[in-house]
Amino acid sequence: MIAATGRLFARTGRIVRPGMASPALYIVAGLVVRLMMLGKPAFQSDEQFYLLVGQRMAAGALPFVDIWDRKPWGLFAIYRGVYLLPFDPVLTYQLLGLATSVLTALVIERMARWIAPPRAAQAAGIVYLLWQVVFNAALGQAPVFYNLPVALAAMLTIEACQRVRDPLLGRRALVPMLLLGLAMQVKYTVLFEGIGFGLLLLARGRADGWRLPRLVATGALWAFVALLPTMAAAAGYAMAGHFDAFVQSNMLSIFGRATDHADAFAQLGKEVLAMTPFALAILLAPYRLSPIRLSTSRGERPGVLPALRIWALFAIGGFLVFGTWYDHYLGPVLVPLSVLAAPALARTRKGERWYGNLLLGFGLIGAVLVPAFQIREKGTAADFAQASDLVARELHGRCLYVYEGDSALYRTTNACIPTRFAYPSHLNAMNEAGALGVDPSAEVGRVFDTRPGVVVVAESGRPNLPNLATRALVRQRLAAAYERYAGVTLGTRQYGLYRLRP
Repeated sequence: MIAATGRLFARTGRIVRPGMASPALYIVAGLVVRLMMLGKPAFQSDEQFYLLVGQRMAAGALPFVDIWDRKPWGLFAIYRGVYLLPFDPVLTYQLLGLATSVLTALVIERMARWIAPPRAAQAAGIVYLLWQVVFNAALGQAPVFYNLPVALAAMLTIEACQRVRDPLLGRRALVPMLLLGLAMQVKYTVLFEGIGFGLLLLARGRADGWRLPRLVATGALWAFVALLPTMAAAAGYAMAGHFDAFVQSNMLSIFGRATDHADAFAQLGKEVLAMTPFALAILLAPYRLSPIRLSTSRGERPGVLPALRIWALFAIGGFLVFGTWYDHYLGPVLVPLSVLAAPALARTRKGERWYGNLLLGFGLIGAVLVPAFQIREKGTAADFAQASDLVARELHGRCLYVYEGDSALYRTTNACIPTRFAYPSHLNAMNEAGALGVDPSAEVGRVFDTRPGVVVVAESGRPNLPNLATRALVRQRLAAAYERYAGVTLGTRQYGLYRLRP
């Protein structure tokens, strides 16, 4: 199957006309491997929460103040924009994510042309679209949206670094720095790639003979431009009187989040194993196979390889640094690795092409199996609609409290939310207890004091360690004033629905 996959993409790359080949191929390939996921309102816990925040922003809610999270304002602004369109919001954000991924794949292809022939560069874009699905970063996770400006920034940075003694280097670098700043307002870990790009540009300046004062002044200007979008967001919150809430959620909370080390390292081990095809294509193939003949007359620039490798190292560092290694955190790593894998995808000789075939084949297999397992775990859209109806009919004008379960229930029932912490794990998980800026038990107690009409709790296993204090409090308050009126099954998960006793 792996070899057949390689032959399929090789043939596809030859038969589609240049100019339209890559956009058409990427749209079709991206859509096909995402079909199973489209339209499902609770497919990813993060994405359903972001969409909820977008809905409540449309009604006047302010992120970090009315609904708490540590993601930057820019990510929620994207989901707020979804509600400006007159379509189903779930399908809208998912297709927006697909469009962004296709554009990112086109940038990957362009960079891959520096180190590989056209067909292999085109295949590098396919690799990205497939492996996004493998690592659950294909629809609306933050990397889906910020990978595009980061990839553009990388392309502009590396192009600038190839210009020797360019008098406009300082000015040229402002555009990639601004792109990185916009990407940071989708997720702050872009900072690490930004540092890498800044060092590359400063190294270019140093090689061109810049003295230390010029290096310091220009570097400071670049950093200032990169921080402008975040400073603008902070200024907006300060003017509204919510600067403390902005700082606590955006800057401080990450340092209060704990790690379940046993689970985290097990997750990291699985991800390292899954990345084996990339390691073989990027690390082993160049030393086991004969060099690819590249020509600058065709636009190829083998001299960019060191810069691409440095970018990859900084992206990997941004993934590793905080000690929580969810699969979608590999989303930004896929961009430089897909580019660097292009030479392995160029191999056509028997005995050499298996590196590229392995990368494409495993990507395709994973892009089929991972969504299938996710649907089995999360359930279907019909399952979720039934659960939403069971909740809505017992609210009677009161708020809903999802202690454990899908935050999308707030959106689909249009229920009021009795807490700033609408993402269930913020109050039910051990690792978030020190990150919220409030005592989780006190907050849960306050929620129950408002007497929510329906409470949702899990009756099956959970993926992370629970907050035992808030769990005990929930059980106590349910026993005192609530009755279980229904159970719902969403895939492999079971939930109990509790309503106020008459």
